[in-house]
Amino acid sequence: MLEVGKKEFWFVVGSQHLYGEEALNSVREDAQKMVDGLNESGKFAYPIVLQDLAVTADVITDIMKEVNYRDEVAGVITWMHTFSPAKMWIRGTKLLQKPLLHLATQFNESIPWDTIDMDFMNLNQSAHGDREYGFINARLNKKNKVVFGYWKNDDVKEQIARWMDVAVAYNESFNIKVARFGDNMRNVGVTEGDKVEAQIQLGWTVDYFGIGDLVQYIDAVTDEEVNALFAEYKDLYDFDYGDYDHKTWEDHVKVQARQEIGMRRFLEAGGYSAFSTNFEDLYGMQQLPGLAVQRLNAEGYGFAGEGDWKTAAIDRLMKIMSHNENTGFMEDYTYELASGKEAILESHMMEVDPTLAINKPKIVVSPLSMGDREDPARLVFDGKAGDGVVVSMADFGTHYKLLINEVDAFTPEEQAPNLPVARVMWTPQPNLYDGVKAWIQAGGGHHTVLSLNLTTDQIETWAKLVDLETVVIK
Repeated sequence: MLEVGKKEFWFVVGSQHLYGEEALNSVREDAQKMVDGLNESGKFAYPIVLQDLAVTADVITDIMKEVNYRDEVAGVITWMHTFSPAKMWIRGTKLLQKPLLHLATQFNESIPWDTIDMDFMNLNQSAHGDREYGFINARLNKKNKVVFGYWKNDDVKEQIARWMDVAVAYNESFNIKVARFGDNMRNVGVTEGDKVEAQIQLGWTVDYFGIGDLVQYIDAVTDEEVNALFAEYKDLYDFDYGDYDHKTWEDHVKVQARQEIGMRRFLEAGGYSAFSTNFEDLYGMQQLPGLAVQRLNAEGYGFAGEGDWKTAAIDRLMKIMSHNENTGFMEDYTYELASGKEAILESHMMEVDPTLAINKPKIVVSPLSMGDREDPARLVFDGKAGDGVVVSMADFGTHYKLLINEVDAFTPEEQAPNLPVARVMWTPQPNLYDGVKAWIQAGGGHHTVLSLNLTTDQIETWAKLVDLETVVIK
């Protein structure tokens, strides 16, 4: 499984010396209790670490400099316990290069009317501090996230956790490297794009490799390694021999096993976390990689077909954000237009991501008209049901545009005995007709990434951080 490494988030509490040392000691105690409570809640994939109180411009600036320097720090969560004069935050906030979340909350849930006095008012004035602090972030156009509510509430914790996933993905986006095995599919428009601008704006590195570079790795795989992986397949999947004799079928599956091992080694050697293939560019390969790609998808590698490096990178980004759960590359294939059943059948030639499988996948070998190679093996399954988001990015020459459509995915009830590929079904929001028209009019492509774990808000939060024009259809 591809890992992103150790990550943590720093918790910075705003206050000032005006209230005296006794008050600051109370601020420290409350902040520690809050951080301990958040960490012990079990809601977060990453730990929260309390920092020194932000009581001067120098302290704030030093904290933000350190955040930028420390690779394991994925972002900053700020909380205004008291009133924290915003001019103190200007230098440090301007220097901060990582995601920022303003947690607008307070230590106590309710106002203690029986005991409240001015000492309490001075110490617990988050409502006051939030406005001052919020102003400076808006003035600096910091593109920070704001979460409001009582910090012990589950919905607040869930919002923080989702932002954390976005923040980690934002940082890791600058480490995404896409290997293009072959070029783009000829005469296709949506797979093109400005790779230099993508690296400047989004952090993605995109490298081309001739198929011969990959074939060298595939040819170096031993028969013993192939047989060991084939035995693993037997434990994980059902075997559907169809009309093939067992030896021929197994030989075809072992071609994919050899490709899987070779591709993984190639990607690991170059530090690549995403890749694309192209059925028009298979010189020296026995089959178009199908099962091999799906197995790498399951490990967290981003992918897209026909040389579509933009979608491959988005796939990897969203896999980081979703912890590689229920997220993968998709392609629009055909419509269901019957009244009351309106939907879109999503699939691909073979490479449908098994993280979306609702049932145990089976390995099928079937002819493929594209590519002019041997019949390739692939995993076949039905997709899961759930509320999801579909994301695509288009290059409009002057800028990139990110399209997001909320969808209702469902597991198909009809059997498809002659369809030798996995299938995912969904109905776009607000409905098939308006959703499809809006997508087409906005220039959305046929290659997308579906996630049943992520939300529109999370995708928009990332897009805001990287200055992407965003179109949301829902």
